[in-house]
Amino acid sequence: MSYEQMANQVTLKRAIGLPGLLCLGVGTMVGAGFYALIGKVAGLAGQLAPVSMAVAGLVALINGFAFIELAGRFPVSAGVARYVSEAFGGHWAPRLAGWLVIATGIVSAATLAVATIGFLQDLIVIHSVVGLVLVITALGLLAAWGIGESVALVATIAVLEVGALVVVFALNAEYLTDWRPFSGGTLAGIPTIGLFSGAFLAFYAFIGFEDMVSIVEEVREPRRTMAFGILLSIIITSLIYFLVSIVAVAGPGPEALSASATPVAELVTDLGRAAPLLITVVSLLAGINGALVQLVMAARVSHGMAKQRDAPSWLGRLHPRTRTPVLATASVSGIVLLLALFFPLTTLARTTSAIILLVFAIVNLSLWWIKGREAMPPPGLFTIPRWLPMLGFACCLAALMMELWIRTTGGT
Repeated sequence: MSYEQMANQVTLKRAIGLPGLLCLGVGTMVGAGFYALIGKVAGLAGQLAPVSMAVAGLVALINGFAFIELAGRFPVSAGVARYVSEAFGGHWAPRLAGWLVIATGIVSAATLAVATIGFLQDLIVIHSVVGLVLVITALGLLAAWGIGESVALVATIAVLEVGALVVVFALNAEYLTDWRPFSGGTLAGIPTIGLFSGAFLAFYAFIGFEDMVSIVEEVREPRRTMAFGILLSIIITSLIYFLVSIVAVAGPGPEALSASATPVAELVTDLGRAAPLLITVVSLLAGINGALVQLVMAARVSHGMAKQRDAPSWLGRLHPRTRTPVLATASVSGIVLLLALFFPLTTLARTTSAIILLVFAIVNLSLWWIKGREAMPPPGLFTIPRWLPMLGFACCLAALMMELWIRTTGGT
């Protein structure tokens, strides 16, 4: 057998079990999105911020079921583009999905960059423009130089981010009984607009579970492990967010949270200077790591689309020494910088949520269409009722339409 034949038969090593997948899933979801946005969500929903988090988590869970079945049907790393291609064929639908994924990465990277500067300004005095230019330029250079990411590094960051929230909750658990979500103990007076507007914003903090399907070729027993991995990741993340949100609004209160650039640090201000400083450092690390991952993802997807002639050919060029898509990385970094300079944190987060909800709507519609073409699903496949992806599609569209109505009318 020739070397070329042997190379063509080489497959990715299936080395990731359920514990590793959970670590990657929860570590990807729990991050700077929550650390930065819990204050903004509390500012919109007040004492109902935990309910906003729960609503966002429920939407994530409904969409998670679609990704589980599709990952079982098509256990390849191509992800969303492959799902859409299998459903509708042709080039336009996968191309649209690919560009939407790129847009998600770009806007999300800008969101996290702005959040990172907010965390940084709690540590040192630095102008936001100077900080953004320095941070995004550094991240772009690092991404262009080449990044040897490892599961161990991701796991370490995940432990820091999740562990910090668990400790914060444990230190403030006494506030659980002080939470008063409904005025007078009734449903009267619920700020419906604030609740759903907060949920739309909070959905940004759940982004990440959809990326888990990209490593399906490296997962042991992929159908079973991916199903449990995605479901448990969403449930664990939702529980952490819900509980920390309760003690946050019952303790420091929505006003203090919304006024802070590092709202989670407000929960440990009574423990001296070291505790808030540690939370700020963890927040900063989460922001930098998340922005870098999103920037790299957008550049790599751009490179891949160029290779398939779905994007300008120059985006597919690799640097001869670093063997990275330098032009694609530079282009993505430039757009990220422009967005970060001219748009505030909440606008960027809402835009990211809108784009990813549109992607999820397309994914749900793809599964619904695929299920309608077959008389019997493949044996051993985790399947969901055909109405569930249609429910996911409807939830995504409803969330987008409600957000559009709120933005255009002010909820009146």
